[in-house]
Amino acid sequence: MIGLLQRVTAAQVTVANEVIAAIGSGLLVLVGVEQHDTEQHAARLLSRLLDYRVFADAAGKMNLSVRDVNGGVLLVPQFTLAADTRKGLRPSFTPAASPQIASQLFDHLVQQARQYYAPIATGRFGADMQVTLTNDGPVTFLLRTGMDT
Repeated sequence: MIGLLQRVTAAQVTVANEVIAAIGSGLLVLVGVEQHDTEQHAARLLSRLLDYRVFADAAGKMNLSVRDVNGGVLLVPQFTLAADTRKGLRPSFTPAASPQIASQLFDHLVQQARQYYAPIATGRFGADMQVTLTNDGPVTFLLRTGMDT
C-alpha cells in the first residue's frame, strides 16, 4: 500500500459541491492500493502513519507524531498513486488493485484507524472528489508497505 502523507493546517474533501470530510491541523493521507496488498500491509501503513514523526517538538525538530499532537487524520483513496510512470508519457495502472479489492482494503484501513485513533475523516471511494489542503511546511512523505518494501 502507498500512503502519501501531507502535514496540513487544514484539509477537506468535497463531493458534488458538498463537504463530506474535513480536519484542522494533522495529516492528509492519500492512499493507493496495489495488486498484491493485503490487510497486513494496511495495518503496517496505519501503524507507520499514526506514529511517523513529522510534527515539530519544542526545539523545532520533527519528533512528534500525529498522535502526540492530537491532530486530525484525513484518509483519501487515490487510485492514481498505484500508477507505473517509469516509461512513456501515459501512466499504466497495471500495478493497481482491482476496484473491489482496493475498496475492501481502504475500508479495512479506515475501520482499523477508527479503532485506534480519533479523529479520522475520509474521502469516498470511487467518487469524483475535490481535495483542498493547506500543506504545512510544506511537509510531504511517501510511505510504502508491500511485497518489495
